[in-house]
Amino acid sequence: MVAETLAELASDVEIAAVHIGMLGSGKVVRAVADFLVARQMPNVVLDPILKSSSGADLLDAAGVRMLTEKLLRLATVVTPNTDEAAALTGLAVTDPEQMRAGARRLHEMGAKAVVITGGHLEKAIDLLSFTGNRGIEQELFKSARLRSTSTHGTGCAFATSVACHLALGRGLPEAVLLSKAYVVAAISNAYGVGRGTGPLHHLYRMQEQRRVVVADPEPVNGD
Repeated sequence: MVAETLAELASDVEIAAVHIGMLGSGKVVRAVADFLVARQMPNVVLDPILKSSSGADLLDAAGVRMLTEKLLRLATVVTPNTDEAAALTGLAVTDPEQMRAGARRLHEMGAKAVVITGGHLEKAIDLLSFTGNRGIEQELFKSARLRSTSTHGTGCAFATSVACHLALGRGLPEAVLLSKAYVVAAISNAYGVGRGTGPLHHLYRMQEQRRVVVADPEPVNGD
């Protein structure tokens, strides 16, 4: 069903970017990997969702193995959080230096570019790591940690935003910077829902006031 759905989408619309999120099983991972190989999709953003925030497994063992063996190499950029980076690499990833080491390990495993998101750390730090003209280049993106319970889905929102910016032709560093700013603003503008962890406000910009400039009308008959 997944393979047929992807084929139908590709036959109907032009795909400018792909965001891969929760996959669930090895069979679905294989279907997605086969699709990417056959169609040579551009701007593939892989968000390797392995567990829920409550600790439940969201990808079976066969899926994790196939993700590391197949999907990592097919992705334009991989966007694990610190826990996911640790699970994929077998390394501790709890501070910026360990994030750098984890990213290098993901490169060794086949990843072309990596963004390790550190929203769970004491200070909100994301690491971009990619292979440039001088070998592996790494850059840290820092921001103040927000005191908010509206943080459900931040990783998905970030990866989706990166895919959108890549689809618009922006470079990866710019896409990461703009996506990080978007997630921070979506958290800041969120509405508190219930007593648990609530969602971001993905469409906050639709409610921002826009400045409207009305041009003076052209004179008619010299008036």
